[in-house]
Amino acid sequence: MQTLFRYNWMVREEWYKWCENLPKAELLKPRTGGAGGILKTLFHIADVEWSWIMSIQGKPDFQEDFEQYRDLQKVRELDAAFRPEVEQFVLAWNEELERKIYEDHRPDGSVVIDAWGEVMRHVIAHEIHHVGQLSIWAREVGKTPVSANLIGKGLMNSLPGGS
Repeated sequence: MQTLFRYNWMVREEWYKWCENLPKAELLKPRTGGAGGILKTLFHIADVEWSWIMSIQGKPDFQEDFEQYRDLQKVRELDAAFRPEVEQFVLAWNEELERKIYEDHRPDGSVVIDAWGEVMRHVIAHEIHHVGQLSIWAREVGKTPVSANLIGKGLMNSLPGGS
């Protein structure tokens, strides 16, 4: 679990760096899919990750308004503000949390019950899904996308036998 979160954070940072060389108009340009644009999708990824982590713990969640973050630096700062609490939770993850119950109370009054482990894997998959969309948009603007390759990033080096 921790490895895939670290992977997502690493790739997200690479996307932020990739965005530094793109005009602001391209970052904000409405696009089909994702959250509607490159910067808005990066904002969405960080916001959703934080929201889910807060929600399963029963902590207050609030919805940030993208209109206040229509700048790469502001999105990065929001992500950096969210990261310590998210990272602390992820690094403390253990087997006992896998089947802990999360009750999602929906606006229509229904309740969806999921295991914490399921929610965590959803958060991981959610970002990977959106990174695929960013890759398509990168090619649309004539740029090489950030590599999605997990191999070679050194994420397993801390394991016994890792290089």
